[in-house]
Amino acid sequence: MDYKSSLIPDGNAMENLEKQLICPICLEMFTKPVVILPCQHNLCRKCANDIFQAANPYWTNRGGSVSMSGGRFRCPSCRHEVIMDRHGVYGLQRNLLVENIIDIYKQECSSRPLQKGSHPMCKEHEDEKINIYCLTCEVPTCSLCKVFGAHQACEVAPLQNIFQGQKTELSNCISMLVAGNDRVQTIISQLEDSCRVTKENSHQVKEELSQKFDALYAILDEKKSELLQRITQEQEEKLGFIEALILQYREQLEKSTKLVETAIQSLDEPGGATFLLSAKQLIKSIVEASKGCQLGKTEQGFESMDYFTLDLEHIAEALRAIDFGTDEDEEEFLDDEEEQEEGVSTEGKEGHQ
Repeated sequence: MDYKSSLIPDGNAMENLEKQLICPICLEMFTKPVVILPCQHNLCRKCANDIFQAANPYWTNRGGSVSMSGGRFRCPSCRHEVIMDRHGVYGLQRNLLVENIIDIYKQECSSRPLQKGSHPMCKEHEDEKINIYCLTCEVPTCSLCKVFGAHQACEVAPLQNIFQGQKTELSNCISMLVAGNDRVQTIISQLEDSCRVTKENSHQVKEELSQKFDALYAILDEKKSELLQRITQEQEEKLGFIEALILQYREQLEKSTKLVETAIQSLDEPGGATFLLSAKQLIKSIVEASKGCQLGKTEQGFESMDYFTLDLEHIAEALRAIDFGTDEDEEEFLDDEEEQEEGVSTEGKEGHQ
């Protein structure tokens, strides 16, 4: 079995094979040496070196002093990041299999007759191949167009010269674009890092702010409990005093009621002698009971609890004024409060004088 014939099929298979042998940088068939990247994609070593140099402008290779550190670039096919050592692209492995396939492909193509339509033909002269380039009009054309056609007065050049020049220019543009893409990818990575750090910092300051407000809530709750306890204590003392007075008055009322009942019974006594025996002492007891009605009383406003009223407006204003700021802003705020307090105390002294 012929190895070459089995490797290089006919028809469209040849075109498909040729597409597989095209470098993604220069868009031509691979030029030896061909290097294989870690991602298994292939490049001409010259093209690989071009994009490597574009992505690492400060790296010097065999032409100058050798850098002690490597560099990196991205595969133009899959964007995989390729990390190089100090040898640069010369440290990449050659793909000898692809190079051999290219040699066999070129030999096969050179042994085949040129098929009609494989080379672009001139539109004005259908039997003439396009073989020159009009520099004046910047279009490819044929020799008859230069001799007899529309490009007689134009300046022309061999097609191969312009072909190589424009292909080199396009390769350089691709290299610059690939390098630009690497720089853009670097910027994107930096911005993504910035987003991540921003989120982390925001979470941190939110936690700190929550902790500070929780501490304020705890202080307010503690103070609230303390003041409520004082009110409760005062309430219990007043209620105890009032309940004691109620008990005294009830005892006095009970004694007076018994005296009244005894006096009524004495009035019903028919015998004068019996009545007189108890009347004098009974009258004396009633008079003493009447004098003893002067028990303790509550003062006017005893029930009031107004002295437990708080004026929290200045604290509420201070809470409303809470905002993000520097330590200098806090110091200025405290200084203003001290000045206001000193002003109030000075006015009070002058009023007393």
